[in-house]
Amino acid sequence: MTHQFAEEYDVIVIGAGHAGVEASLAASRMGCKTLLATINLEMLAFMPCNPSIGGSAKGIVVREIDALGGEMGKNIDKTYIQMKMLNTGKGPAVRALRAQADKALYSQTMKQTVENQENLTLRQSMIEEILVEDGKVVGVRTATNQKFAAKAVVVTTGTALRGEIILGELKYSSGPNNSLASIGLADNLKNLGLEIGRFKTGTPPRVKASSINYDETEIQPGDEKPNHFSFMSKDEDYLKDQIPCWLTYTNQSSHDIINQNLHRAPMFSGIVKGVGPRYCPSIEDKIVRFADKERHQLFLEPEGRTTNEVYIQGLSTSLPEDVQIGLIHSIKGLENAEMMRTGYAIEYDIVLPHQLRATLETKKISGLFTAGQTNGTSGYEEAAGQGIVAGINAALKVQGKPELILKRSDAYIGVMIDDLVTKGTLEPYRLLTSRAEYRLILRHDNADMRLTEIGREVGLVDDERYHKFQAKKQQFDSELTRLSTIKLKPVKEVNEKVVSLGFKPLTDALTAKEFMRRPDITYAVVTQFIGPAAKELDSKVVELLETEVKYEGYIEKALDQVAKMKRMEEKRIPADIDWDDIDSIATEARQKFKKINPETIGQASRISGVNPADISILMVYLEGRSRSIAKNKEKE
Repeated sequence: MTHQFAEEYDVIVIGAGHAGVEASLAASRMGCKTLLATINLEMLAFMPCNPSIGGSAKGIVVREIDALGGEMGKNIDKTYIQMKMLNTGKGPAVRALRAQADKALYSQTMKQTVENQENLTLRQSMIEEILVEDGKVVGVRTATNQKFAAKAVVVTTGTALRGEIILGELKYSSGPNNSLASIGLADNLKNLGLEIGRFKTGTPPRVKASSINYDETEIQPGDEKPNHFSFMSKDEDYLKDQIPCWLTYTNQSSHDIINQNLHRAPMFSGIVKGVGPRYCPSIEDKIVRFADKERHQLFLEPEGRTTNEVYIQGLSTSLPEDVQIGLIHSIKGLENAEMMRTGYAIEYDIVLPHQLRATLETKKISGLFTAGQTNGTSGYEEAAGQGIVAGINAALKVQGKPELILKRSDAYIGVMIDDLVTKGTLEPYRLLTSRAEYRLILRHDNADMRLTEIGREVGLVDDERYHKFQAKKQQFDSELTRLSTIKLKPVKEVNEKVVSLGFKPLTDALTAKEFMRRPDITYAVVTQFIGPAAKELDSKVVELLETEVKYEGYIEKALDQVAKMKRMEEKRIPADIDWDDIDSIATEARQKFKKINPETIGQASRISGVNPADISILMVYLEGRSRSIAKNKEKE
């Protein structure tokens, strides 16, 4: 079929949420002529749920996006109203930054960035169809029958695909925040032969700030110590005038109201069909599942400086409106609160992620990529992490360059994508630190060390960022060398100083690095013995040094595991393999291999239901196949 295209692009991104923005910025910054099409320009990088960025594992993802050359970290650093480092009392592997956002400003600022980006066209348009010829993407068709040519298309439609909002007994077609649902594209993806699932998520009510009795709640201030998501942000720009959040709780009265109205709750009455998020359940689900708990935490989060709306974190619900009002008024501090928006649930279609490669390109259609909630994840950060990878790989495909696959040992983004494409997901997927087996090397403080070189290689890290990274790395390497070479001896004057500072005296000579490995010894203490560095170190370099030195043994063990896994990841499985040709393999393993078509032995070993014996049989088969092919070539 010959199409008459109105315009031609290298990459077209459908949907301008957090995934779509990162995908389109990545592709355009890498030199591709890119179109970002969205149903509603006012909802670009919109936050339909919580007005925050970061948190456990998610905060590390934001820094990874930033290290690769993405925008989320920069944007939240320009638009936050509060910044807080979580889990400071725990080890470095689980520390994570979280920021409350000025919701409207976040979206507006990102929109300005997109509008000003070279090679990027932003258009309000409903995409109805992805045009495919001979198993390859050639363009898209809009609802107004305009056709645009493309060499790659990235679908990042969030919760809009056949979206339906559910509120009590009410159910109607809608995307998030009462935007239009995308029906035609949902049908099109199914017609293209992709397997489609149905998920559900939800959001809590918003109340008016001036109607809250804050005396009955606990204040939750931001941090005074400067911190940022972007490695490009400066400490001197850290916001002093931060807005606090507030903590309150549900109580027995709240629980009684919910229990008395469960017959009207859509998720229990049968109205909700989609699978909801396990790690962010609705309040009615929490009350049923954790019936023994007397109360649940609720955080009152301001949505910005210029709005009176306050988000009730922890009170996600689809109960009828009258029940929501009674529920709110049962909570301390909210007895007279005015509800400005009701909470609701939203059901939507997803592309089951086992149909994707680790590049986020579909296996079935060349040049078609999907990212974000379209792939069954939850959260802005997970969406943005997939978006930048999909955008990078779409651009690399157009340019005929080698693809980018982030390994589990490279980034939390790599963990997430590998989980999705290898294991699939039966519920909205959320990143957790426990999902990462190498979490001690996937920390928030070393994201730039792990990923900036990768971002530079694909053409996404500009000169300014790269020079700043090189300066930091040089500082770190130089000071680590100094700490490793200078020795402290157990002489009288040294030990007198050690004891005066409240530490045990030295019994043997040791390097400054070994001294710093002691639990209570900080870099600042060490410099009292060896003097400061030739040039004053950046605070982030000091943080990195302390972590790398104190956890060196554990980090080395993790790196050994990475090296072993790398050998398995390098053993590729031919695309034309016939799984039925492998004798003795377990039936479950054969079925899983056929469904997922793993690309490497490493990926095959992580598939649920596949045993070590199955992997051994597979490796023996591949070795025999390889020898057979080699012999046939010799005969020729």
